[in-house]
Amino acid sequence: MPKSVRRVGVLTGGGDCPGLNAVIRAVVKSAIHRYELEVWGIEDGFQGLIENRMHLLDWSAASNILTLGGTILGSNNKCDPTRWAVRKGKGEVEFQDVTDRCIDHIHARGLEALIVIGGDGTMTVASKFVQRGINCIGVPKTIDNDLWGTDITFGFESAVAVGTDALDRIHTTAASHHRVMIVELMGRNAGWIALHAGLASGADVVLIPEIPYDIDKVCEYVAWRSQRGKRFSLIAASEGAKAVGGQQVVAKIDPTSPDPVRLGGIAAVLAKQIEDKTGIETRFTVLGHVQRGGTPVAADRVLATQFGHAAVQKLSQGAEARLVVKKGCTITDCDLTECAGKQRLIDPGHPLIEAARDVGTSFGE
Repeated sequence: MPKSVRRVGVLTGGGDCPGLNAVIRAVVKSAIHRYELEVWGIEDGFQGLIENRMHLLDWSAASNILTLGGTILGSNNKCDPTRWAVRKGKGEVEFQDVTDRCIDHIHARGLEALIVIGGDGTMTVASKFVQRGINCIGVPKTIDNDLWGTDITFGFESAVAVGTDALDRIHTTAASHHRVMIVELMGRNAGWIALHAGLASGADVVLIPEIPYDIDKVCEYVAWRSQRGKRFSLIAASEGAKAVGGQQVVAKIDPTSPDPVRLGGIAAVLAKQIEDKTGIETRFTVLGHVQRGGTPVAADRVLATQFGHAAVQKLSQGAEARLVVKKGCTITDCDLTECAGKQRLIDPGHPLIEAARDVGTSFGE
């Protein structure tokens, strides 16, 4: 460890995710046990930097949190210090750049680097701090598995397990009542959760943002199954799925957020269209935030521990502005600033898409 680096901050940005606490545990314990490094926990993501809210994390604070969902540090998915929303009354919002305030707080606390745990939005914000001379080491987190530069993010496997379990349970109801059942899963622009959960559960139709669907093709497939004696169908749909030439279904707009569009409602739209066109009773379930919560599965605990340890290890080796990633079976790193603003989407020619098509899964094409 370079002598100048003895104190670092760690924060969890964006949405919560199974495995966050496992990363915090690995960061703190590796830092203390191996590198004699002091770790400060920054509360509620970048908001903690803005408001100077952080506290020392000792061995005890990082104990017994491996299996705990959420994050002991808190998080915030609306906070970009370069565009900090300040309410002015009568519903008016003014955006201010408070980056200088954050940097002052970093220096006042004596932090030589930040370990930033988050997805594409969090890494985009971190890259702005890098441009201002703050060393940031990123750890990739998102249930959507859409962070560019890494083959997988922790939290994804847990979300897939929840989605698969829900589809399995709804499958039996669909079969019993001879219905079409739709499960709406998270996935704004990337359909990794729906693809994996749909394939794992044997969903008949999988709708993802990367492959716009034709509602008539979906209905034809459902009707064809019914005519063959399969009087039910199970559909896994990403919240960001959209029809050919159509738009994603928007639930609300939040003007105070750096990403103001909130998707949701595609399952309800599909259910009405399918029932109207086929005459088959169609119901839907929206899983929502249940995919983010609870105990991480074993694979996510292991990956989170690897990522947290690697972040401290890279820092000890003098790394600057790097994102810890997994490529194949290897934990490595890449340029954090190159990952900013990019998403890892599903190639329509991906082997999993091919496998799903070959076993009879429809993508509404």
